[in-house]
Amino acid sequence: MNALSINNLGGLGGKLLKPLRISSALLAAMLVLAGCSVAPTYERPAVNTSVAYKEAADAKAASDWKTAQPAEDMARGEWWKIFNDEGLNALEVQALDANQNLKAAAARLSQSRALRQDARSGLFPQIDAGFGATRQRPSPASQGLAPNANTTPTTLWRAQLGVSYEADLFGRVASTVDAATADAQRSEALFHSVRLALQADVAQQYFLLRELDAEQELYSGTVDLRMQSLKLVQRRFDEGDISEVDVARAKSELASAQSESFGIARQRANAEHALAILLGKTPAEFNFAPQPLQRLSITIPAGLPSDLLERRPDIAAAERAMAAANARVGVARSAWFPRLDLTGGLGYESAKLGDLFNWSSRTFLLGPLVGTALTLPIFDGGRREAGVNRARAAYEEDVANYRQTVLTAFGEVEDNLASLRILGDQTRAQDDAVSASNRAAKLSHVQYREGSVSYFNVIDADRTVLQQQRAAVQLDGERARSTVNLIRALGGGWHGPLTATETQAKNDAAGSKM
Repeated sequence: MNALSINNLGGLGGKLLKPLRISSALLAAMLVLAGCSVAPTYERPAVNTSVAYKEAADAKAASDWKTAQPAEDMARGEWWKIFNDEGLNALEVQALDANQNLKAAAARLSQSRALRQDARSGLFPQIDAGFGATRQRPSPASQGLAPNANTTPTTLWRAQLGVSYEADLFGRVASTVDAATADAQRSEALFHSVRLALQADVAQQYFLLRELDAEQELYSGTVDLRMQSLKLVQRRFDEGDISEVDVARAKSELASAQSESFGIARQRANAEHALAILLGKTPAEFNFAPQPLQRLSITIPAGLPSDLLERRPDIAAAERAMAAANARVGVARSAWFPRLDLTGGLGYESAKLGDLFNWSSRTFLLGPLVGTALTLPIFDGGRREAGVNRARAAYEEDVANYRQTVLTAFGEVEDNLASLRILGDQTRAQDDAVSASNRAAKLSHVQYREGSVSYFNVIDADRTVLQQQRAAVQLDGERARSTVNLIRALGGGWHGPLTATETQAKNDAAGSKM
């Protein structure tokens, strides 16, 4: 009988163990699948890249063409130092230290890094501690008692550690981390883009101020010349050599030059205020001493079109947006597959607070506190399919945005290369116009003194000189700003990649500032 009982028990035990073995095998299979991501493999979409810039006309670039390579660590450099202008250097440093838009971009970068850290926390178990008491009075029916029976309230004290972990079976957590990482890299690229834009805006505003100073200097000389001419005309009128018409014309030209001088002063004041804002100062805190612009003779190497994909921070940001969208496709796809959440608790529970931490009060729990450990979606009315379709559409949108960003970048480079090339020819022609107008004005003044021409000829000649000189100054300012625009379109400086030590130092410095 004992043997029979033992055999019967053994058979019963086998029946009981079979479901356990099946569950264990299923769990083991699920764990083997852990890390099998369903996210699509990310590859940067191809874009059409010409062999050389159309406006650069550089034959050497065609023979040196190469495929673009990632260059997230490419140093943008202090490119403004190419102008060899200490005043500009000082202003750039002030702007980088105090500009509020740049500080806002740095704060956005810190937010994206925090979100990445938050996403990475999903890769690790979550542990928490709890302490408290529950008081309960069971119903008579739950205890199998008569409806009018009395039940005794009970108190249960608990002190325990809880552990929860999601086994990343199909890469949902990993894809979330990849998306957050790409978003953080995109924010960093956008930070570099804001910084480059700030540097370029400061340089452009600086050269605009100096251009206006040069125009103001030109009009100051013109006003002096008009005053001398008025004295000469007034003397000749007093002597009876000319009519009052010439005096009126001389006064009109003097007043006109003074009025235009005031107009330039108004433009300069506005430009100075705009520069102060870029420096993070109120206009009342900033004064820019007059410094007329001198002609710049700087040639910027355009490089290869393929370099642009490596150096422009806005292109890098658009590319990282694609990577993040690709990872989110994986997150959406993982919703079709089972999800395994492992939970457990370890601690003490007792009816009396004094006995709570006795060895005999220890307890543990393996498995979900609420719900089930393994969940498998069956029917949701198309929600998961809609999520995948939305993620794919978002990725396609980012692909289109990336390609458009690249096209825009190439267009900006070509525009500024063309501007500088044509401005060079225009400046040479304008210099000839200035020389010819000066010669004509000198001859007109001589002829007027000899009485062979009227004062109208003198006024017309002087007005032409002023117009040609002002046009030359404006061309010099336009060339300076176009040079800045070209550097900005090319992505900043053109230095080699940072070493690992320099990269870490840069990141540490950025982190300490933020």
